[in-house]
Amino acid sequence: MKFKLPEEVLECCKGFNKPSPIQSHAWPFLLDGRDFIGIAATGSGKTKLRDVLSVKPGNPAGVSSFCVYGGTSKGPQISSLKAGVDIVIGTPGRLKDLIEMGFCCLKEVSYVVLDEADRMLDMGFEPEVRSILSQTSSIRQMVMFSATWPPSVHQLAQEFMDPNPVKVVVGSEDLSANHDVMQIVEVLDDRSRDARLVTLLEKYHKSQKNRVLVFVLYKKEAARVENMLQKRGWKAVSVHGDKAQRDRTNALSLFKDGICPLMVATDVAARGLDIPDVEVVINYSFPLTYVRLRHWDREDRSSREAGQLVPTDLMKFGTHVKKKESKLYGAHFKEISADAPKSKKITFNDSDGED
Repeated sequence: MKFKLPEEVLECCKGFNKPSPIQSHAWPFLLDGRDFIGIAATGSGKTKLRDVLSVKPGNPAGVSSFCVYGGTSKGPQISSLKAGVDIVIGTPGRLKDLIEMGFCCLKEVSYVVLDEADRMLDMGFEPEVRSILSQTSSIRQMVMFSATWPPSVHQLAQEFMDPNPVKVVVGSEDLSANHDVMQIVEVLDDRSRDARLVTLLEKYHKSQKNRVLVFVLYKKEAARVENMLQKRGWKAVSVHGDKAQRDRTNALSLFKDGICPLMVATDVAARGLDIPDVEVVINYSFPLTYVRLRHWDREDRSSREAGQLVPTDLMKFGTHVKKKESKLYGAHFKEISADAPKSKKITFNDSDGED
């Protein structure tokens, strides 16, 4: 299929030499108004696809957009919505709240995008997503992007999309390890993790100038690890759910600007971030599920593309992993000789563990 992108779209794509595979396959159908499902790995260019319809021919030059999200006051967001906007970008929870309060009506929406669909549902936002989609007109174009194609996402597409949407898969629909990155797993006593983290930082963050991400599971753990690192002289900041949005934004700015190049974050707070030039990712807490592991594994895109990423996972003795996912973990890792002690108790069971 041959087509010519309008000048408005080409202006939006400045800096790109050529479209990625998912982009070249998707753009003709998006511009044709078809319901579309795009399955491709994170960093493949899916998010850029939605920009095309935002500036497609026929849209007025003065298109306005606004972002709504939690952790901030609803007042300014309500004022902007009352003034009228053409495009609303929102997180499920806050958008649902504003709809229920009567400040955001979706009956005349002509274009709906669900980005990171698998991750959104994995994080527990399916009720909010369903509620939001049910408020939209059936006469609208719907586009769904996802890195994988689990049953939950498939079911959502069946219920809310055209019976015959265009579906393009680049790569695999299933979860798989990133073959371009060697991920190191160290099994050690829980009390040794702080000391091991510091040792890793002394190795990979000696200059205290390169960017390092440390992922943890829980909000309290993020605050504790940040405090521990600061007391030991590291320029560290943290991003987690107990911080106000303003403080999270400030911490992220300090990290991006290199003022505090070491950031501790929970996966919930850090989801969707695209931070360039991160050289090292350390999973201080081993993810509870394989899906979370894969999400953590795809956080920094530009560093991975440049082959610079050094990911390390610290798994403590007694770690519990869901039994049905044991083979997935086994496919993701292989045992290598290392100085770290061998585990004697890694248990696979059917419990989800603490969330």
